[in-house]
Amino acid sequence: MKNKMVALLLSIFLGELGIDRFYLGYIGLGILKLITVGGFGIWWLIDVIMIAIGKMKTKSGEELAA
Repeated sequence: MKNKMVALLLSIFLGELGIDRFYLGYIGLGILKLITVGGFGIWWLIDVIMIAIGKMKTKSGEELAA
């Protein structure tokens, strides 16, 4: 199980580089996020919010552990 706090911290501090997506198993989206520098900041912000409110899951569909 992936930890929600780890994912949130990765998203806040390294989200522009796609590290949060790599952590959650979304390799392709992580590369895309890296190339676009967090979707020009918009994608980064959306991911931070989604992880914080608990709507983001791992690629295999698992909920993030609290």
